[in-house]
Amino acid sequence: LSVPANGSRAPVALSPAAAVLTWRALRQLEPQVVHVHEPLAPSVGMAATAAHAAPTIGTVHRAGAGAGYRLAARAAGRLLHRLDACVAVSAAARDTLDEVAGRDTGCEVLWNAVDIDRFAGAVPHVFEAPTVVFVGRHEPRKGLAVLLAAFAALTADARLCVIGEGPLSSSLRPGARAGRVEWCGAPDDTEVAARLAGATLVVAPSLSGESFGVVLLEAMAAGAPVVASDLPGYRLAAGDAAVYVAPGDAAALTAAMEALLGAPERRAELAAAGRARAAAHSFRRLAALYQDRYARRAAGAVRS
Repeated sequence: LSVPANGSRAPVALSPAAAVLTWRALRQLEPQVVHVHEPLAPSVGMAATAAHAAPTIGTVHRAGAGAGYRLAARAAGRLLHRLDACVAVSAAARDTLDEVAGRDTGCEVLWNAVDIDRFAGAVPHVFEAPTVVFVGRHEPRKGLAVLLAAFAALTADARLCVIGEGPLSSSLRPGARAGRVEWCGAPDDTEVAARLAGATLVVAPSLSGESFGVVLLEAMAAGAPVVASDLPGYRLAAGDAAVYVAPGDAAALTAAMEALLGAPERRAELAAAGRARAAAHSFRRLAALYQDRYARRAAGAVRS
């Protein structure tokens, strides 16, 4: 079912039958290690954690504890004790888990990663004019309405490419600046990478709820300079390789875009810093770290 979660909507299996099937599948598979993403998410995540069919590693992604997530606090203590290792994708996600659990869970932070090769090797899309690109689901927390307001006040000769779809798409389109906003829908991965590579700027105007900034790193890997909301998760991802504005401040966003659109040397500096930043967040590096943890947990289980 699609349920409200952290300013978005998440697909979760709430049926008890899903928990039973998960438990049964893990017993039949006889895995050496189980890796559960969102161990407190009903009912598959919770069931996989509770089953403890093998040494179990849990990765938490969520930043910000809403009402639904707080309900998991009743089960958090027992479930989290079933984990042999706990990982969070950011400090914000770790702190959220500690808040829900009511204690220091001891989670280590391993960042999210991006497919560097796909974005770095993308053939840039050729835009007809300087272009600002947005990639994200069209829902309130992603801040697309703020970006559209900021872009409407822009005096520079630029276009806006909006990638993605969502519940706000139909209501936002009529108010967009006619002739200067292209609604690109949801293209395939190759086309998304191409448009990021061809962007003059990539803007991530989220309002809240971002535990990390994968879209920022993807844009940086593609060689695009980035403007982002000043959120802890975004700073964790992009560091000093992006320009930040206060979340929800359309005037500040207009000023940041205006300044960068008129400063090619500054854009080149940001692009170079962004490539270096993204290179440190490759899937190869993250996979090696997880493989090490899998091996150590599996070896411990064999010895015991």
